[in-house]
Amino acid sequence: MEQRGIKKRLLTEEMKKSFISYAMSVIVQRALPDVRDGLKPVQRRIVHGMNELGCYSDKPYKKSARIVGEVMGKYHPHGDSSIYEALVRMAQDFSYRYMIVDGHGNFGSIDGDGAAAARYTEARMSKISMELVRDINKDTVNFIPNYDGEETEPEVLPARFPNLLVNGTTGIAVGMATNIPPHNLGEVIDAILAVSHNPDITIMELMEDYIQGPDFPTGAYILGKSAIKKAYETGNGLIIMRAKTDIIDIHGGKKAIIVNEIPYMVNKARLIEKMAEHVKEKRIEGITEIRDESNREGIRIVIELRKDVQPEVILNQLFKLTSLQTTFGVNTIALVNNEPQTLNLKQMITYYLDHQEEVIKRRTAYDLKKAEDRAHILEGLKRALDQIDAIIDLIRTSRTTEIIQQRLMSEFDMSERQAKAIREMQLQRLAGLEREKIENELNDLLTLIADLKDILENRERILAIIEAELLQLKDKFADKRRTEIIQGTFDLEDEDLIPVEDIIISLTTNGYVKRMPVDTYKTQNRGGRGIKGMATNEDDIVDSLINMSTHDDLLFFTNFGKVYRIKGYNVPEFGRTAKGLPVVNLLNLDKDEYVKSMISIRKEDILEKKAEYLFFVTLNGLVKKTHIDEFENIRQSGKIAIGLKEDDQLVSVKLTTGNAQILVAASNGKLIRFKESDVRKMGRTASGVRGINVDGGHVIGMTTDQEGQFIMAISENGYGKMSPLDDYRESHRGGKGVKTINTTAKTGQLVALRAVNGDEDLLIITSEGIVIRLPMDQVKTAGRNTQGVRLIKVAEGSTVSSVEVVEKAEEDNEEPSDEIKE
Repeated sequence: MEQRGIKKRLLTEEMKKSFISYAMSVIVQRALPDVRDGLKPVQRRIVHGMNELGCYSDKPYKKSARIVGEVMGKYHPHGDSSIYEALVRMAQDFSYRYMIVDGHGNFGSIDGDGAAAARYTEARMSKISMELVRDINKDTVNFIPNYDGEETEPEVLPARFPNLLVNGTTGIAVGMATNIPPHNLGEVIDAILAVSHNPDITIMELMEDYIQGPDFPTGAYILGKSAIKKAYETGNGLIIMRAKTDIIDIHGGKKAIIVNEIPYMVNKARLIEKMAEHVKEKRIEGITEIRDESNREGIRIVIELRKDVQPEVILNQLFKLTSLQTTFGVNTIALVNNEPQTLNLKQMITYYLDHQEEVIKRRTAYDLKKAEDRAHILEGLKRALDQIDAIIDLIRTSRTTEIIQQRLMSEFDMSERQAKAIREMQLQRLAGLEREKIENELNDLLTLIADLKDILENRERILAIIEAELLQLKDKFADKRRTEIIQGTFDLEDEDLIPVEDIIISLTTNGYVKRMPVDTYKTQNRGGRGIKGMATNEDDIVDSLINMSTHDDLLFFTNFGKVYRIKGYNVPEFGRTAKGLPVVNLLNLDKDEYVKSMISIRKEDILEKKAEYLFFVTLNGLVKKTHIDEFENIRQSGKIAIGLKEDDQLVSVKLTTGNAQILVAASNGKLIRFKESDVRKMGRTASGVRGINVDGGHVIGMTTDQEGQFIMAISENGYGKMSPLDDYRESHRGGKGVKTINTTAKTGQLVALRAVNGDEDLLIITSEGIVIRLPMDQVKTAGRNTQGVRLIKVAEGSTVSSVEVVEKAEEDNEEPSDEIKE
């Protein structure tokens, strides 16, 4: 039996009912914006409250506390902090694309600093927010009772500009959330007009011709359009935002990354703290200093770098590990007829357009009613003037104003309003001029009434009015895009940020390494003196030159028989005459370990089976081949590449297919040619087998028949020549070989061996660091038992230290040197 006043309920049913009521209350009355004006209830009440207080854009500011009190007392009884926080956000130029509130005082910062208390700040409506409430007093929207029924508030604002898309919104309801990005006013207005003209226009057409994508108040970049397209078509998407950065040169040859714009809703102070934390924890290495030089002119974060690091690589690490690159999760949920719906771009525009049609209709109807009321009065006044003597007589013979009004209504067939207007008419209206004014005003009103009725009956005219007023708004408030949309992907590897370009890697005997663009050296004729290629010490000469791409892998082979692997762009770039960076700063070399040889590996060559093995040759003539797969995963500390004997060291390494002809030359001018298949495949730690009998000399180089059809030999005094590959008979490994250049006191010993095709350019560098680049067609083709011609004039006490073959340059040759003597 139930007790009086107590009803039994299932707990599950009661909880369900109560939770649904709570959830709908939060959804409809707190967290989600209306699709028509793009405002949540608290924002709408703030704007309406300011309008009612007279806080217009052309009037003095009023204390924020007064505005908050007005809104809380009349419309929003949910605490002053929620109202003030909403007001503050609407006044922040980094939160709103077009600010709704014009704030005066401290309204917070992009560093996350809070606003000053409401008693200290002042506010008024911004110029554009006046457009939200324009025509609100013309019955354009419905008014509903406030929370206590003593006041009324608008159900929605007229919103003469598309605030939902223009300023976006964010809100967390119960079981759902909304996150709509801001857009450019001009683009959105153009899109609205396009939908007005062509209701069948597609979202893709809107994107291609009108709305490029979100336009954030903080600028920055958006990566790619695919996520934008998905968000516009489905109402959901993940847009990738990236900071705008520049890389500049600073003092001491160092570089710095300058951050000029950061992604939307990123806290700048926390961003810098996170960067510093990653540097401290050594997750990012190469940053020496981070400074915030931002001011009222804009954002400027300076990130200074060490000389030996690639700025693009550091930047990519910052994108991966910090908020310099972040995402905006688009979720376009808004209230449509007080029900939450996920909307696509066209639906949002269509609903706004429908709202504007309704506003124009109601405004026109209001103006029509007002005009008709006035015309009705004027018609009564005109009739009174036509019978003015009878009206005067009626007034004189009536005892009270009530009798006058009754007699006018009964005797002259006037309405109550007409009778009242005549009863209150001043005697001065009897003048002839006043009669003319009344007739003119009446005629104008009748014309206006006909025009207003035509508007109400003609949708095309309503759309034309909407278009004209939106174009006025565009002219007045639209500005340029701040956010640039660029092509890109989210998960970028380091090399994706580095341009693909041909480079030269140089290495000195003392271990200084650097990279330079291939076009650093202009083409000269043979015998020229060359140009300064590197500043070296007297005891330091350039030992190796590698022609490769920034995206190729670079293998360093050391005197310990170890191998290290890095990308071409990881080698720091220096100027032509710069010494470079000690390689020990680039690789984790052990004590007394130094680089003896370098080789570049192209991914395309491996995929196309153009390179399967690494073929090694040592100073004492041992050779070995190892499959390239054994060098794929190399630790930062390196791996063993070849097992060397105590009195031996590595001279050269080549990429081969397994079927190459190997040519090995010694300093005594002898060369041996044998099949690569004569050498079986061995592991990384093997020492190898005899390749050439050096006969008291030492191996100076190795090449293969796959690299060219001519064998180019160059001596230490700058003499060189090309001989056809077929001049060298094939023999078995381990022999002494045949003569490839006639070495004399004049030419000096053989120092370089290359296989060429004859249409390349030749780079020769001396022990003094002098570099010459000359076309290969200037190198004489001669028999293998000749000394060749002078290719570079070597200064006394200097020798040729390194030779490299590069692609032919496009620039014209310089004039031949007068000092050349063959």
